[in-house]
Amino acid sequence: MNIISKINTPPQDRAIFNSPDNVFNWSWPKVPRHKFFEEKNEAYNFGLKSLLIPLDISHILQTPYPATIPSILARYIRLKKGDNLAHDFISSGEIYYVLEGNGETKNKDVIINWSKGDVFCLPGGNTSCHSSSSKDSILFCVTNEPILCFEKLMPKNEESDSFKPTHWTNEKIEFHLNEIYTRPKTNETAGVAIQFSTPETLPSRNTIPMINTALNTLEAGGDQRPHRHNGAALTLSIQSEDVYSYIEDEKIDWVEGVVLITPGTELHSHHNRGSKRMKSFVVQDEGLHFYLRTTGFSWG
Repeated sequence: MNIISKINTPPQDRAIFNSPDNVFNWSWPKVPRHKFFEEKNEAYNFGLKSLLIPLDISHILQTPYPATIPSILARYIRLKKGDNLAHDFISSGEIYYVLEGNGETKNKDVIINWSKGDVFCLPGGNTSCHSSSSKDSILFCVTNEPILCFEKLMPKNEESDSFKPTHWTNEKIEFHLNEIYTRPKTNETAGVAIQFSTPETLPSRNTIPMINTALNTLEAGGDQRPHRHNGAALTLSIQSEDVYSYIEDEKIDWVEGVVLITPGTELHSHHNRGSKRMKSFVVQDEGLHFYLRTTGFSWG
């Protein structure tokens, strides 16, 4: 059948009827535990041209579009001084963590001047243009492109963006971290972390409506107790000397600059046996689960 005849197929002839004994006996391939070593090494291959490096396991997830987990696509963005790197992501928002260097990002009439350790987010559907002021810079970027691809949607590109550009500087992040480290821990303390949200996403604590991000920390010698949640997590290791996680019964050592996938619903814990405070940038699609009232959080 050629393309024209498919388009002209009568609506009744397109109908498919499914009647299994159990409607839940089919699923997409499972989200794997995965570490993105090759992508990290490519990002830190300084001296080469500026480049977008997707963390894409669509061949495992069997999606016809790039995806890191079914709802999120992550990238390293390597920037060389003197280059301008521009892109248009089909997403409702873009979230960035500055791994290395300093520079600026332009989006419509907004300019974000960023430095190492900063977090910033931008509305989707616009052109973002990055440049590095230092010799080399690396941005870590996440979007919800897979969700829009799944639904075959396009972001709106209007003045009435669903949220506004927002910038959390490393200086203020560190100030707030030191404040909450003075707060006593209780049995309900899930971590010493800062979540990044905007006025437009209130009353939720999400960065963009379906994605929540946080800077998670753990004191030297500390343990983050086992827990699980329905959202999958991408953990970007920032300071990881002698840090490891258990995901179910598998011990996974952290590697600085490498992103780890923790699949949704799997029991996991974090452990710091180093002499420095563990630090990671955590990205979850739990924002979607908060909205659906299906967070599934529980202690192990």
